[in-house]
Amino acid sequence: MMKYILFTFLLISLSFTPKNSREEGSSENTKLTIKGFAGSKIDQCISARIVGRDVDMLIAPFKLKDETRCWQMEFWGKWMLSAVDAWKYNHDPELLVKMKAAVDGLIATQLPNGYIGNYSPEKQLTGWDIWGRKYCLLGLLKYYEISSDKTALDAAAKSADYLIGQVGPEKTDIISTGFYRGMASTSILEPIVYLYNHTQNHRYLDFAKYIVVRWESEGGPRLISKALAGVAVKDRFPVPENWWSWENSQKAYEMMSCYDGLLELYKITKNPDYLKAVIATADNIMATEINIAGSGSAFECWYGTSEKQIQPTYHTMETCVTTTWMKLCNKLLAITGDVKYADQIEKTFYNALMASMKYDASEIAKYSPLEGARIEGENQCSMPINCCNANGPRGFVMIPEYAAKPFENGVYLNYYGPMEVKLNHEKAKEISIRVESNYPESANIRIYVSTEKPTDFQVNLRIPAWSTITKVKVIDETVSEVRPGTYCSISRTWKKGDFIDLELDMKGRVIELHNYQAIQMGPLVLARDSRFADGYVDEAGVIQQKDGFVELTPLTEKPDHVWLAFSAPLVLGTDLEGEGKNPKSIRFCDFASAGNTWDHSTRYRVWIPKTLNVMNRKYEGY
Repeated sequence: MMKYILFTFLLISLSFTPKNSREEGSSENTKLTIKGFAGSKIDQCISARIVGRDVDMLIAPFKLKDETRCWQMEFWGKWMLSAVDAWKYNHDPELLVKMKAAVDGLIATQLPNGYIGNYSPEKQLTGWDIWGRKYCLLGLLKYYEISSDKTALDAAAKSADYLIGQVGPEKTDIISTGFYRGMASTSILEPIVYLYNHTQNHRYLDFAKYIVVRWESEGGPRLISKALAGVAVKDRFPVPENWWSWENSQKAYEMMSCYDGLLELYKITKNPDYLKAVIATADNIMATEINIAGSGSAFECWYGTSEKQIQPTYHTMETCVTTTWMKLCNKLLAITGDVKYADQIEKTFYNALMASMKYDASEIAKYSPLEGARIEGENQCSMPINCCNANGPRGFVMIPEYAAKPFENGVYLNYYGPMEVKLNHEKAKEISIRVESNYPESANIRIYVSTEKPTDFQVNLRIPAWSTITKVKVIDETVSEVRPGTYCSISRTWKKGDFIDLELDMKGRVIELHNYQAIQMGPLVLARDSRFADGYVDEAGVIQQKDGFVELTPLTEKPDHVWLAFSAPLVLGTDLEGEGKNPKSIRFCDFASAGNTWDHSTRYRVWIPKTLNVMNRKYEGY
């Protein structure tokens, strides 16, 4: 088998000419290896969820073309997108062979009229048809970007041309197709813009502009005007009588996918309202929807997650929403340079996303609630897969691209776990960065910065908003005015052997909401877990704190499949007589590890009900 892979890889390599992007932050200019626990989880995900995927199974529905309502088409595209990013990270020859076979297999199903899909002719433009075509276009175009394989670009263009012949002025209105006020269908905006970028064919740019115009039509989702007017994402339209319907405008995944496309169109047109609309929406999502673990939604829709996150909720924190939120933040980070988006990605990765993957990477959950038990999602569309275990890997393979971003004057560092980075850069033939740490378990991080010859450039360190007191030293020189929620810019002549010492404020923080309490440490959310056998995890209590901070003691003895564990002092229950009033040492683990047996024998909980003490005039806990 290995001889076959190597031979096939050689054949592919003869015609494989990677594109060299000069775009700031481009991973084509970066070689990066993430180590430590998080790095092992990324590697696990790539091996089990991407390399290990049966691509023939993903292609099979395209051969039948008898679908009337389901979304099998997206599975191929989601896999290809994750495979491309995984290959950019590790350049695995086996994966390259698999991608080539997947592209060739898909193109073999394309009809002479250009249609790539599995819907029957009479059902095209209904259900999830255009949504699925979107993912096929994205997969083909992303593969083309790393391979220069023109057959992939030509197939994408033919597919888009066929769609443009079906919808548009004096044809079928794209808003009337599919679900969620046309958001599912019009999210095809993103690959249409990519196609214009690759071909410079103004037909695609015109079609992209048509989509945006139709958003603002009567009945459309009004994604620009309502955002600019400050309307919350949960309130854009009345809650529909039929949840899974065209009328529902709160669908989180589809809405953010549309804004992904709008950002790509903004890069071309520079229309300021496009960027303002996306920023306003993202700000509203951060303020009202993203919970303590970095995700949101219930039944896949916005509902005011932030205020309601303490309440047990059906089908909350869908992994498709988690991954798409990370993707939207990553695009906004690249365009705006605003560190708040980098903070959001970190929080979501370490908590909601890592919690979604089973300890052996054999499954990715559909939902990862803040309390309960971890469970596998159901299979969808009569296939051994669902939307979330197809989409989750995209979040994991996003981290290497997010971790270190080169720009004209230097590099931005967003990730502080152990890693090695080599950047090809205009100011130095190669910049080498090595991060030594066991972050986020520890606050102390050393960053070695080396160049082949002394070179002037800037290193920008992300200072998380939660790090109130941060210390930065370059060799023995202290950097002043280090502020949370900004990049700390260090400009100097760098040479081999230089290093930066970064110490973040990793004290345990007590978060309170509606008489509930939770603990955060750095980017991590902590949770009680029944495997610790230190009491009833749903019991009320009061976390013992001072000025909003709690003393956390690291633990070395942990249950299986637990990454980090700590003890914290709590007064439990409602008994203040005798021993009841004395704080007890209660054990917590990181949220990603909580419930990691993936069965109902383990129960976990993030938000602790705070016992009421009515002698306190403010009704605060004891």
